[in-house]
Amino acid sequence: MNLIEELRWRGMLHDFMPGTEEKLASGMTSGYIGFDPTATSLHIGNLATIMLLVQLQRAGHKPFALVGGATGMIGDPSGKSAERNLLDEETLRANQEGIRKQLEKFLDFDCGANSAEIVNNYDWFKEFSFLGFLREVGKHLTVNYMMAKDSVKKRISADEEGDRAEGLSFTEFSYQLIQGYDFYHLYKNKGVSLQMGASDQWGNITTGTELIRRIDGGKAYALVGKLVTKADGTKFGKSEGGNVWLDAALTSPYKFYQFWLNLSDEEAEKLIKVFTLLPQDEIERLIEEHKQAPHLRILQKALAKDVTIRVHSEEDYLSAVDASEILFGKGDLETLKGLKEDVLLSVFEGVPQIEISQSSYQEAGNVSDLLSDVTSGQIFDSKGEAKRMIKNGGVSINRQKVQGPDDAINFELLQKKYLVVQKGKKNYYLVSVK
Repeated sequence: MNLIEELRWRGMLHDFMPGTEEKLASGMTSGYIGFDPTATSLHIGNLATIMLLVQLQRAGHKPFALVGGATGMIGDPSGKSAERNLLDEETLRANQEGIRKQLEKFLDFDCGANSAEIVNNYDWFKEFSFLGFLREVGKHLTVNYMMAKDSVKKRISADEEGDRAEGLSFTEFSYQLIQGYDFYHLYKNKGVSLQMGASDQWGNITTGTELIRRIDGGKAYALVGKLVTKADGTKFGKSEGGNVWLDAALTSPYKFYQFWLNLSDEEAEKLIKVFTLLPQDEIERLIEEHKQAPHLRILQKALAKDVTIRVHSEEDYLSAVDASEILFGKGDLETLKGLKEDVLLSVFEGVPQIEISQSSYQEAGNVSDLLSDVTSGQIFDSKGEAKRMIKNGGVSINRQKVQGPDDAINFELLQKKYLVVQKGKKNYYLVSVK
């Protein structure tokens, strides 16, 4: 597999230095991407750069994932309008461990010569004195060279023009030099000759290639992928609730699945090439099938399935599918009973949630009482209104139609404490019995 050609047809390639394609064609090449441990988890905005490493390994090359324990203490100015809060070492260590576990889901760390490796730049920076760094590294690059980088120029010009930027501290200004040294260290000690990343990292990456040339007279290469954006041009990877994380504790598999399922047709056609490993002929077939019946959301479902299984598991994917069916009236009681509590709560997060006591639930005379008085009028204003809709067949509890307004309270509580009440076709309520 030719990496450049693969990235090009998938729409993932933005730019690369002259000679990069020839270097890759000459034999197994070691390449790396850096990840800053600013949170305990990566999010789907990071997933595009992870996929660059995945494709590198699929093409027979050796991927290195650098977790920036040192650079994470500083902060990259690229794409930022303000300096971010600095994290302490304990927090960074916890974040690094979370990221390490996630990367292991995508890269093969036991496949022979091109097995993936994870490195941490704190390991080589922790004993590096400030004066030593200035003498051994800082003298090789001029301030003029560093000032010419777009990430620096944008921050400085924005500050001068009175925009929202807060200027650029020396800490952030030095970031490109530190990242450049990462590349040099890996080049010297691990034989890494290629750095990859998103297109906004071009300046930092080429600083590394220049440092390798000036310190060692060596030749290194750079390749950057396209920044993934939504159809409207805004940053990809965020939902209305914020980042879509790869950690199930931060973004449930159900919500994760729903994010991909709700993409527009244009986004799905572009992103199925970036985020899945499906071959070209299969993707082209899915695109054609989708165009014939867009309402079936064939592309979105294929993309959501592939990514959810790889980030989480097949079990989580199947649970997310079952959960998705609930709000469209296709699930039954068994489907509801099969949902874990966190999934159940995710599905009904946006519906009214009503809490009642165990005693009031047990003392309810009949279902009409339960849906009116016991639930404090939050489902039906009056017992009469509840009775009328039940008689007309418009009320279900736990996906089972309520047959009569005087039916006894003998429902099976989901997870031993929940009832899902459906009023009409679209109105749902989650009743919690505590």
